[in-house]
Amino acid sequence: MTADGSEVRGTPGGDVPLPRILCDTASLAALGDAPAGALWRLAESGRQLDANVVRVPPGQRVDTHREPDLDVLLLVLAGDGTLTAPDGTHPLPAGALTWLPHGSTRALAAGPEGLTYLTVHRRRPGMRIQRRDPAPGAGA
Repeated sequence: MTADGSEVRGTPGGDVPLPRILCDTASLAALGDAPAGALWRLAESGRQLDANVVRVPPGQRVDTHREPDLDVLLLVLAGDGTLTAPDGTHPLPAGALTWLPHGSTRALAAGPEGLTYLTVHRRRPGMRIQRRDPAPGAGA
């Protein structure tokens, strides 16, 4: 609280969310023998984004797929690999920041050290159960 008794916004007990350190991506990227898949996921309530740190072991790949609805940013944290798109194959060295626009087709392949990357995209809305409206002309 302030001297006049009002609450300071952005402090514990206030109504504004505070920035937070979520994870150490350098430590996650250093896990060279980590299993394939998500090493970390953004799970905070009320978020508008989804984010994941993903590991693809050496010689493995993420098969060709298309994301119809969401743009995705992909940042290579460790290792290297390749991005295959309709226009060819593109190197993904550590530090590469790549935009994967919605509707694009892509595949990823890990290099000899594996590939660890961060993805960030808008959060998908959750499923909702909605009441079905009666058919037109149906009696109540």
